[in-house]
Amino acid sequence: MTHLLEKETPFVFSKDCTDAFETLKKKLTEAPILVVPDWNLPFELMCDAIDFAIGAVLGQRKTKHFQPIHYARKTMTEAQIHYTTTEKEMLFVVYAFEKFRPYLVLSKS
Repeated sequence: MTHLLEKETPFVFSKDCTDAFETLKKKLTEAPILVVPDWNLPFELMCDAIDFAIGAVLGQRKTKHFQPIHYARKTMTEAQIHYTTTEKEMLFVVYAFEKFRPYLVLSKS
């Protein structure tokens, strides 16, 4: 669906877009979406990169299950798209640490 945000892209809300919207709507109405951080527990940072974007999730394991605290996503620039896989991995690690620095610095673990 994000391709609809590109400049000069015709707005065609296809069946795939409708399905993605319904899935997103369902996920956003299920609890818990995000949890409040427990500063006594360690934080976990998960990162991923695809050809044109990087994403990160900061969370904690209060039970056996990972619970998200904050999501972040960034679209790569034209130059970054041409990075090697290793460069993209380092890009998203740096991005995630910069984005979530307050959580990671204030953590007691």
